[in-house]
Amino acid sequence: MSGLYKELVERIRGEVTDLERVVQRALRSWPQAQKASSEQDAYLYSVALNLHSFYSGLERLFELIARHVDRSLPEGGMWHRDLLHRMGDDVANVRPAVIGRDNAISLDEFRRFRHLVRNVYPDVALELTTFHEICCYTSAKIDN
Repeated sequence: MSGLYKELVERIRGEVTDLERVVQRALRSWPQAQKASSEQDAYLYSVALNLHSFYSGLERLFELIARHVDRSLPEGGMWHRDLLHRMGDDVANVRPAVIGRDNAISLDEFRRFRHLVRNVYPDVALELTTFHEICCYTSAKIDN
C-alpha cells in the first residue's frame, strides 16, 4: 500500500472515531429531548447539532475518497447530493461502491436534515418522530 493510501486510511480511521463520539452524544441527549420539560429545546438542539455533525463527518469521508481515490469531486450546486450518490456507485477499475444504494437513500435524509439545521434552524419546529427515526438509523449503522 502506498504512503498516500496509508495516510488516507489513518484519516478515515480518525473520522470514524469522531463519528462514533458524535453519535453517542446524540444518543445521550435523545432521552432528555423526548421529555416535556423547560429544557426540552436545549436537548433537541443538542441532538440536531450532533446529527448535523454526523452527516458532515460522513461527507468529509466521502470527499477524501472522491479526492484521493476517484481523483475528482462533483461540481455544481448539487455537489453534496451528487457526492453521496457517487459513493453508492462502483467506479470502474477504481473502487467498489463505498455504501449500498439503500444506505445512500437513507443518508440522503441526513443530508437534507443537515441543510435544514444549517439554513432554517432557529425557526424550525423540530419533530421528535424525525429525530427518533434518524437516531435509530444512526445507532443501528454504527453498531453494525
